[in-house]
Amino acid sequence: MSRELYAGLMSGTSLDGVDAVLLDLAGPRPEVLGHTHRPFAPALRAELLALNAGAQDELGRAALCANHLAREYAAAVSDLLAGASIGRLALRAIGCHGQTIRHRPEAGYTLQIGNGALLAELTGVRVVADFRSRDVAAGGQGAPLAPAFHAQIFSSRAEHRIVLNLGGMANVTSLPAGGAVAGFDTGPGNCLMDLWAQEHLGAPRDEDGTWAAGAPADDALLAALLGEPYFRLPPPKSTGRDQFNRPWLERKLRAGLDAQVVQATLLELTAQSVAQAIRRHFADTRRLIVCGGGVRNGTLMARLAGLLQPIPVESSARHGLDPAHVEAAAFAWLAAQALGGHPGNLPAVTGARGPRVLGAIYPP
Repeated sequence: MSRELYAGLMSGTSLDGVDAVLLDLAGPRPEVLGHTHRPFAPALRAELLALNAGAQDELGRAALCANHLAREYAAAVSDLLAGASIGRLALRAIGCHGQTIRHRPEAGYTLQIGNGALLAELTGVRVVADFRSRDVAAGGQGAPLAPAFHAQIFSSRAEHRIVLNLGGMANVTSLPAGGAVAGFDTGPGNCLMDLWAQEHLGAPRDEDGTWAAGAPADDALLAALLGEPYFRLPPPKSTGRDQFNRPWLERKLRAGLDAQVVQATLLELTAQSVAQAIRRHFADTRRLIVCGGGVRNGTLMARLAGLLQPIPVESSARHGLDPAHVEAAAFAWLAAQALGGHPGNLPAVTGARGPRVLGAIYPP
């Protein structure tokens, strides 16, 4: 069987770096042939955070940062192809999500930077980028976009499943045994926990949730965090660092709270907001399949299992796809959809007026 090879690039709200996958779409089920992760340098991460918050001369800085990202993306593709011993001419396209620095669908825009033209120039490969804008133009949220791919990979005719992506933000995809796919962003995933760990541990994250596990959550702080109106909004809805960020957390904190207690409460916020969303909207769920970096947080996974019991809570690895590969693979798949002229969004998920072909195409 001939191969249909696509590269997918994902750098999300966690800002930890670029995940790249090599995806073969020739068979009945997409197959990951290779994966690489390229961490962001601290200076690049700091600049992306500054742009997300609003920075002086942000137009010029965003353009330069987009060029820097394109070079990082190109290096990730080079590493990916070298690891699989495959030449660039074998690739049909690169699907590049880009880095979100502003997400305001209620104002009619979302902005992911990465300079698709420069990426095509550097790699000599066709690039599909800017997937979210077309959905927003059609009245949608522009997110989440992975549910259509999740349906291809994780659906079952025997049971209602939920796919939970625990990235910087958390989002769910509902895969009923015989009904329509649904999904939305539930709220913070790892972003607030990582931010707090970076401030108080000097580490990228609270590894395995060990620090959070050593203290109780603060009930008053948890109630204040869960009081955020976003959690009560009906789908379709999406969110990001524009809403859940350090200033938002600062407004909820009270003086004298122990830093470790705050970390435990932030973990509980993620777990409770996810569990409440599933119970409220998808009460007949029979299995939760988790992907994204949050799978590595054993404390969070155990808490989710406790809140959702008797529903099994499992890594996507048990269903044939490494949790670190899922989102990048989704954008490789979305690139193939774009080249084939097929819709990539699900209007029931994003709220768009109808199915749309997503992405801007940059020839090699």
